Amino acid sequence: MEQGRAREGARPYASPGTPPDVRVPEQARGEHTHGEPPAPRGVQRHSVRGQILDALRAALVDGELTPGHVYSAPALGARFGVSATPVREAMQQLAAEGAVEVVPNRGFRVSERGPRDLAELAEVRALLEIPVVLRLARTVPAAGWCALRPLADATVAAAALGDRAGYAESDRAFHRAVLALSGNQQLVTVADDLHRRSQWPLVSGPAARRADLLADASQHTALLDALIARDLAVVQSLVREHFNGADG
Repeated sequence: MEQGRAREGARPYASPGTPPDVRVPEQARGEHTHGEPPAPRGVQRHSVRGQILDALRAALVDGELTPGHVYSAPALGARFGVSATPVREAMQQLAAEGAVEVVPNRGFRVSERGPRDLAELAEVRALLEIPVVLRLARTVPAAGWCALRPLADATVAAAALGDRAGYAESDRAFHRAVLALSGNQQLVTVADDLHRRSQWPLVSGPAARRADLLADASQHTALLDALIARDLAVVQSLVREHFNGADG
C-alpha cells in the first residue's frame, strides 16, 4: 500500500543517472526563512534523524529513491539542509530493515526486489495475520471494531488523494490496530515490519494508481463492516482476498 509531496530544485544528492529528487517535508529540511533564527545545534538531533527517516521511507514508497541506485549521505544531507550524520543514521536503520544496502565509500544502494519477493512477503503476512483476524472476529465485541472506524476512513482519505506515502502509513496503522486487539505486541511488531517491507516498490513495474489504492482501502471498510456484524463467512472471504492482493 502506498503514498505524495512537492518537488523542488535540482538533484544534488544522487550519482549521475539517478531519478527525480526526493521530496522532503518542510519541517525535515532544516531550512529557515530570512530573519528566522536557526534551531540550536544538537538540541533536536534525534528529532531530525526521525524526520529524515520518515522522509526517506516516504520517498521509497513513492519511488523517488529508485531501486538499484546509490545515494550518498553527504549529498542527501545537502539536499535536506542537514549534516550527513542524521542522514547516515537514518540510512543505517533502513539498511537494518533491508530497504537499502551499504556500498563502502559510496553510500547506500536501494534494494532491488521482484514479484517473487512481494509474493513471499504476502504469504508470510497471511500466515501470521489471517488466523489472528479470524479468531478476533469471534471474540471482539462490535464496539471494539467500531473504534477502528477512523483508521479505516483515513486509508480511504489518503487513497482518494492518490497519496501513496500517506496511504502506506494509514494502511499500516489500520492493520496494527486490528492486530493489537490480540494483546500480542510481538505479533504487532513483526507483522508491521513485514507490512512495511511489502510497501517498497519493485525494481520494475508501475507505481500503485489512485484506483488501486481506493480498491484496497474499500476492503478495509468492508472488512470492518463484516467484523462489526460478526459475519464470519464474509470476514474470511475478505481477509483472504485482501492478502491475495499482495500489497494490502
